[in-house]
Amino acid sequence: MTVSRFLLALMQFIPPERLLTDPAQLTTYESDALTAYRTRPLAVVIPETQDEVIQAVCLCSQFKIPFVARGSGTSLSGGSLPIEGGLLIAMNRLNHILRIDPLERIAVVESGVINSDITKAAAPHGLYYAPDPSSQQICTIGGNIAFNAGGAHCLKYGMTSNHILGIKAVLPDGQVVSLGGESLESVGPDLTGLYVGSEGLFGITLEVILRLLPKPAFFRTILASYDSLEAAGEAVAKVVASGLLPGAIEIMDHLAIEAAEAAVHAGYPQQAKALLIVELDGDPLQVEAEFPLLRQVIEASGAQAVHIARDEADRLRIWKGRKSAFSAVGRLSPDYLVNDGVVPRTCLGKALSEIGHLSEKYDLRVANVFHAGDGNLHPLILYKGRHPGELERAKHLSSEILELCIQMGGSITGEHGIGIEKRAYLTRMFSEADVATMRNIRLALDPLEISNRGKMFPV
Repeated sequence: MTVSRFLLALMQFIPPERLLTDPAQLTTYESDALTAYRTRPLAVVIPETQDEVIQAVCLCSQFKIPFVARGSGTSLSGGSLPIEGGLLIAMNRLNHILRIDPLERIAVVESGVINSDITKAAAPHGLYYAPDPSSQQICTIGGNIAFNAGGAHCLKYGMTSNHILGIKAVLPDGQVVSLGGESLESVGPDLTGLYVGSEGLFGITLEVILRLLPKPAFFRTILASYDSLEAAGEAVAKVVASGLLPGAIEIMDHLAIEAAEAAVHAGYPQQAKALLIVELDGDPLQVEAEFPLLRQVIEASGAQAVHIARDEADRLRIWKGRKSAFSAVGRLSPDYLVNDGVVPRTCLGKALSEIGHLSEKYDLRVANVFHAGDGNLHPLILYKGRHPGELERAKHLSSEILELCIQMGGSITGEHGIGIEKRAYLTRMFSEADVATMRNIRLALDPLEISNRGKMFPV
């Protein structure tokens, strides 16, 4: 009876074509990018205004119906997986860039705006939005905020949290709050910082004030190939030890190279066991002064071959292969799990060697693509879901990689979040008191635990 009344109440302000309840319609929303998990929601609502989102959340609070917001569904930890018996609120149509202020260097956007569209809108003013996750052509800023997304250039420019000045959000009880503001200086507790990375447990982002940066005037990009993944990992430590601060340091292994070549023909050397991409950016005089040292460090690191981007088109070609790697791996395997652990940079070589041993132990291929500059590993564990036992082997392999990260003094997540995939590992990284404190903060804002129920915390 409660469910029927809830759906009837939704119908009062959401037209039938934007309130999906038919099983065939709901199938599309059963999973996010972590396709190993599937749940069918009670219904999907597709709001077109912030007021419709607020009304939907108010009804969920009134009827005690759990809900989850979803942007483009690119979460790799199951963070936007529907909740059984709950409402999925699809935010894609809240995609308006409300204001670009080139003098204050800020943008005000709705949460359904695509990451790369912000830079496109800011480009005529010589500005851009720095966080650049690999899925930036499709992922939304609301999801970036939920999981504190990073990207290839986070070594120098930081994560999403470093670029969010203010947030307008609807809390789980329907209350609308404004956190932060347009100023770079904040007063009082950093509530914006608390909200970013909360994985949807505090409600739904409606509107965001973003910090824009001047577009770097100059780039120098190196593509180096190595005869082992460990050698590429050790080269990263040498680059950082040199005192240089590249805009990006990325690594791809031979499987990722194979996939990227098949997908976008990036021109990568097919015989390489690993590729290292290092990019300097900024003032032309500074970049040109630092580049000889970078080249010297790379050439002394045992690289088999070193290619320097000849022009902007060549640079974009190099990055196109790296940006396409995650999706391109689908050409090698219909199913894969994407890990997201972090290790200290000095441990990269050892960590990659151990991952190779684990791949052999479980007889599963692992494609490595990661943000080497901050030690953020993204091993893609390839498996065939239709083969009995392979998914379980893949999960065990993923578990051992996470344990490895913890043992090396790293983290179980760099930018993909905990979601449902890593709930069991939260207590392995944090003490019971730490986890209890996190949960108490959540309960203070959402005592019914209806906002993205079942995510992050062990159940």
